[in-house]
Amino acid sequence: MKQKHPTTPLAAAAVALLVLAGCASPQKAPATADVAVSRNAVENAVSAGAAELAPEEINLARDKMMRANQALAAKDYKLARELAIQAQADAKLAQSKASSAKSNAAANALNEDLRVLQQEVDRANSSQK
Repeated sequence: MKQKHPTTPLAAAAVALLVLAGCASPQKAPATADVAVSRNAVENAVSAGAAELAPEEINLARDKMMRANQALAAKDYKLARELAIQAQADAKLAQSKASSAKSNAAANALNEDLRVLQQEVDRANSSQK
């Protein structure tokens, strides 16, 4: 007759922990991190004025970030990572466009100030002749 080995509560808990650890997806942590980074990228773009200066790009980034969050909640970690990476790229593009538009506006304002100053110098020189 075979003798059964008694199962201790500690051994049962260890087995349960190993089973749960085996079920945890190795993709969850990277996907969660990518979604968090995409959220930060969108926030940075919005802070840079992307909502006004690059609305199409920031809306794409927001949409992809929202879909990445939904995929994460559905435990589709591969899709969550892909969408998060795309959202980051869209947000960076929006931020770059916003920064470029601000730089162009500042350059145009400076050029206008220089033009006005040159007119004043020309006027002052012509009145001295």
